[in-house]
Amino acid sequence: MKLAYFDCFSGISGDMTLGALVDAGCPVEYLRSELQSLDVPGWTLSAEKVWKNGMAATYVKVVSEDQQKHRSLSTILEIIAKSAIAPQVRDRASAIFEKLGRAESYVHDAPLEKVHFHEVGAVDAIVDIVGVCIGFDALGIAKFASSPLNVGGGTAKMAHGILPVPAPATARLLQGAPTYSNGVQKELVTPTGAAIIATLCDSFGPQPAMTVSSIGYGAGTLDLENQPNVLRIMIGEAAEKSLAAAPFGFDEEIAVIEANLDDMNPQIYGHFQERALTSGALDVYTTPVQMKKNRPGTLLTVLCKLADAQKLLDLIFAETTTIGARTYNAQRRVLPRKSVTVMTTYGEVRMKVASVNGHIRQATPEYEDCRKIAVEKNVPLQTIITAAQQAFVGAQHVAPQLGKIES
Repeated sequence: MKLAYFDCFSGISGDMTLGALVDAGCPVEYLRSELQSLDVPGWTLSAEKVWKNGMAATYVKVVSEDQQKHRSLSTILEIIAKSAIAPQVRDRASAIFEKLGRAESYVHDAPLEKVHFHEVGAVDAIVDIVGVCIGFDALGIAKFASSPLNVGGGTAKMAHGILPVPAPATARLLQGAPTYSNGVQKELVTPTGAAIIATLCDSFGPQPAMTVSSIGYGAGTLDLENQPNVLRIMIGEAAEKSLAAAPFGFDEEIAVIEANLDDMNPQIYGHFQERALTSGALDVYTTPVQMKKNRPGTLLTVLCKLADAQKLLDLIFAETTTIGARTYNAQRRVLPRKSVTVMTTYGEVRMKVASVNGHIRQATPEYEDCRKIAVEKNVPLQTIITAAQQAFVGAQHVAPQLGKIES
């Protein structure tokens, strides 16, 4: 799987990302050709090599005749939907704008459908974001990771006046991601750059194990005194995870969110769990605890991807009675799994099969399949579970690979 690693040592913006992709091998002519189907006023796109504090980088510039700076989220999504670009590109670009829209909605306390973008609603910003997504697709990138982000500092002039850096929408987008400032009093991470990172990256930290095949440097517009205003993107094949080579290794870093509860209606737990799981939680569970004043309470624990931590924190505060939550990162190891369908005398049942180095460690019937058959056939649930387990064992004796592998 091809991976892109964003090295944001000097921030990130839409044009820096586009420049880095061109520098890494995405032809400018291809970008122009694909972008022509966007129904926006006349624009031009050019690329040139520039020097930033002794470092060569590609600067991509979008110039537009359009003077309209404000567009609603729905208008931008409609422009993207009506274009002739590839569906996967449309989906990715729309997701970035929707992520940005949710951040603006939160900052301005306005419904999502009433959000209007200012600078990001201009044609050059639309071309930047859609162009970036075209570049990712052209280079075959399917997975994204990022370094901690240098956000800069000080203040910046924006549509709503002089605001602190990072801008409110940028700060909202980067909640849950590692950020820092090395003292530069400039806006290094723009809302567009933050939206790209927040939408696409599911891991943050040092460069992951990968075989780098191309490196791109995208130039920003700033001239900084002691560092180049450049984004580096490293592109290559992600290293295959080998449990045999690292038997005590871990597959990924996840976030653990905890909250103590002692005053919530137990009926709410089921509702919260359903919402959390549909919002990206990997697991949700509760543990009985003894709290202050000798009151029995409940420890609520949510496991999730790092990129989903802020969204699930918001959900905890919205749906439970807690007024405080804590989060920390943990290492997770997951056995490779596949789904195999077996035939029982009662019907088909999917089996979740986990293995290590080709040796099966666990084979568990899917509960919902078993429950459905038990109800339809008026047979005890345990009978269906046992029949599925026996059918799987029998199939393995006859032909180890028997069954329809679904994923």
